[in-house]
Amino acid sequence: MSITVTGKIERRQLGMGTWALISDEGVTYEILKGADKELLKAGQKAKVTGQVREDIMTIAMIGPVLEVKSFEVLSSD
Repeated sequence: MSITVTGKIERRQLGMGTWALISDEGVTYEILKGADKELLKAGQKAKVTGQVREDIMTIAMIGPVLEVKSFEVLSSD
């Protein structure tokens, strides 16, 4: 199922590190490895469309894993 989430990008220092999208509603999504580097900038706000992957487990386990299909940067810090 495809979802669209607006929120802030964060770098989490768990294990080897991971990227997260903190939605405006307060839900933390772990961004699946391999996402576009233009998205992965801590502090920027983005609108992300993707798929929550329930068939994947990660070491960080910070929230649902979001496979990014497309995104729009809304603002950069």
